Amino acid sequence: MAASAGGSAAAERGDGECILEPLCLPESPGGVAAVEESPSVPCIFCEENSLLAEQDQLLKHMIIEHKLVIADVKLVADFRRYVLYWKKRFTEQRITDFCSVIRTNSEAPLEEQDNYFLLCDVLPEDRLLREQLQQKRLREILAQQQRERDDINFHNICMFCDKEFTGNRSVLFNHMARDHAFNVGLPDNIVNCNEFLDVLQKKLDNLQCLYCERTFRDKNTLKDHMRKKQHRRINAKNREYDRFYIINYLEFGKSWEEVQSEDDRELLDNLEEDWSDWEEHPVSAVCLFCEKQAETTEKLCLHMKEAHGFDLLKIKAEHGLKFYQQVKLVNFIRREIHQCRCYNCMEKFQSKTELISHMEVTEHITFLPPRSTWDQPQYYFPTYENDTLLCTLSDSEDELTAKDQSEGIPVISEDICDLEALRQNSILNQLLHEENN
Repeated sequence: MAASAGGSAAAERGDGECILEPLCLPESPGGVAAVEESPSVPCIFCEENSLLAEQDQLLKHMIIEHKLVIADVKLVADFRRYVLYWKKRFTEQRITDFCSVIRTNSEAPLEEQDNYFLLCDVLPEDRLLREQLQQKRLREILAQQQRERDDINFHNICMFCDKEFTGNRSVLFNHMARDHAFNVGLPDNIVNCNEFLDVLQKKLDNLQCLYCERTFRDKNTLKDHMRKKQHRRINAKNREYDRFYIINYLEFGKSWEEVQSEDDRELLDNLEEDWSDWEEHPVSAVCLFCEKQAETTEKLCLHMKEAHGFDLLKIKAEHGLKFYQQVKLVNFIRREIHQCRCYNCMEKFQSKTELISHMEVTEHITFLPPRSTWDQPQYYFPTYENDTLLCTLSDSEDELTAKDQSEGIPVISEDICDLEALRQNSILNQLLHEENN
């Protein structure tokens, strides 16, 4: 975040399967009477109104027309209720009772000077208002998150393969992470899930990459780009996604980056602690044909040989597969098995169980298709982003080094005495003789 007829067919198979609204609170803080819900926000001083989604226009209006500047407005949890609160308070007392006065052009003639009024959380009343709005929004968000976590009537379609999912939202998110290497984090950390998925789907419909947000000419080009560049993820720097993650609602006036930065500093402060009791859990590699996991490549290869009749080590030796060829073979098999398609006869099945049963009975699992089918550049890229098996593959040349040295390279003893005989029998003389002829 890729030619022969065989290569084209393989490429076709691979490409086909690849790839706010702010919350409104029910009541106002600080004793303001509840107001009817409305998508518009009034000016604090006059009858000017702006849509909630266009609050920047209203802020610009208040600065130009009324000389009012609201500090850190992006940290105000409910902008509309914040404005309504201060609209009422400014009718009760003078603006200078609440705002700091900033004089511009102070050295210019008096008629050219301007006074601007800064409303910020240095004022205890403003800070209390912001905190109350934040707390109310947090309660709303947590309640919404709990409803979504408990919801068993969720229904949506995977944006990558159009497969339908019902039940709990975690099923869809886990599917996209496992089968499409698209990971947006733990489902329990997401809120306003349907809106989040709609935003992502709209970007894909507009042929826009979810990470770099470039626009492409067609869907296949976009999928190819996201796969090759490993852009099957969202851009954490894009503030548009902040409202969909619960961490952004937890602490008043702090973004997720600031919260995470504080956690990282705590880890650095604790580096001197004793970690002698730390036990590292080995990473397991997963079988190509089932869910079996093993801690070592040897154990996994033994399982595939005994349980499925697929001898990876024998295939590697017979075909002389180097490291990157093994990588392409593994990614090819992973892709075909994921698509429930036999990689020899190309027959498709309804389930992985039916596919494996067919391949074992027909022994199609034992033999590889023509090399041109799987030895393609597109299979340099992992089918599963977290495929540990790829990290445990070894180059066959490494294993044959000792054998090559003993069979093909002459070894000269340090105590050899007949140097003249060595010169006459040297392979360099043979090469020189062949060149002269």
